Amino acid sequence: QVQVVESGGGLVQAGGSLRLSCTASGLAFHEVTMGWFRQAPGKEREGVSCISRDGTYTSYSDSVKDRFTVSRDNGKNSLYLQMASLKPEDTAMYYCAAVRTSWWARTTCRLESSDYQYWGQGTQVTVSS
Repeated sequence: QVQVVESGGGLVQAGGSLRLSCTASGLAFHEVTMGWFRQAPGKEREGVSCISRDGTYTSYSDSVKDRFTVSRDNGKNSLYLQMASLKPEDTAMYYCAAVRTSWWARTTCRLESSDYQYWGQGTQVTVSS
């Protein structure tokens, strides 16, 4: 059974930093593309960042580019999102997602939620002004 679990959310002041973590079990982590998504109250879920299964390719939404950094440690079955210069508009539930990916697609990823098979329950990030 595949399980995806996020952690690291919390309350932080504007301009501060947080590091989200995600672990995935029940699958071969080195064979999955990983993504971070978020959803604020009353808004649609949006893609934040993704990383290819081999870790060589990353993608970010324009709203977080140059502030957030995604990384993965395949030896620890873990995904991370380092968030800096946080803004109140970053307040949302953050979700980690995974999708099994073929070898030929190992060097790419997309910020399309429909691409992803497995989802965590989310971790809340609240940024106060």
